[in-house]
Amino acid sequence: NFGAAILRAAGNSRSPFVYLAVSGVANVVLNYIFVAFFHMGVAGVATATVVSQAISAFLVLGNLLRLRDACQLFPSRIRLYPRQSLDIFLTGLPAGLQSIIFALSNTIIQSAVNSFDDTITIAGNTAAGNLEGFVYTAMNAFHVSTVTIVGQNVGAGRYDRIHRVLFESLLLVTGVGIALGLLVYTFGPALLSIYLPNEPEAIPAGMERATVVMLSYFLCGIMETLVGAIRGMGSTVPPMIVSVACVCGVRLGWIYTVFASYRSMTVLF
Repeated sequence: NFGAAILRAAGNSRSPFVYLAVSGVANVVLNYIFVAFFHMGVAGVATATVVSQAISAFLVLGNLLRLRDACQLFPSRIRLYPRQSLDIFLTGLPAGLQSIIFALSNTIIQSAVNSFDDTITIAGNTAAGNLEGFVYTAMNAFHVSTVTIVGQNVGAGRYDRIHRVLFESLLLVTGVGIALGLLVYTFGPALLSIYLPNEPEAIPAGMERATVVMLSYFLCGIMETLVGAIRGMGSTVPPMIVSVACVCGVRLGWIYTVFASYRSMTVLF
């Protein structure tokens, strides 16, 4: 991931994508081999994951070693450089804390959903959450690209381009978010049936969540893009505070107030 971030920051987003695709295919193939042929069970799945990540890391490092520009990797020069290490730490720590808090809030929300007595609601909610993961990946892609492009322009001193970059990124992420949201909503029952082949009665519960979340998911894309622009300009603490307070705070507040009062309702969010 670190090496892929370096390549993307230098404007090469194609190579990390190819390496990730190769790693993903290797993961699927190795999963099948280790589980179906060697009967390794959970250990086989874990082994396939580690091996596929090693393949991706090897490909990224090979690319960095072959470069002939400022991003070329020299193994003999690998060490901790105090000033640069501090910059990386101060930039990455807020984003890392935000991810941890997001994960904790998702766990609390999943626990609240699991408090329902019927497994149909839980299964439908989980399946719809899996569909949201695909749309979120697309939204997060705009976050990554915005961070990279804004950061490049800041480094080049071309602050005049940032407004245009942000405007076009917001326009694109909104369009893609609306299109994907409508797509998942339209084909929701068919997509949910992939996750619920033996529980068709859970599909309406999944569609209830998908209706609320998918049709408004472009708002998440707008948030991610704005956060990416701020981070690209070198400010990482304010977007962390805003995201945690608004996203995690509001969700948890809703869980412990409105949701707790009307837990018998089937509307989850």
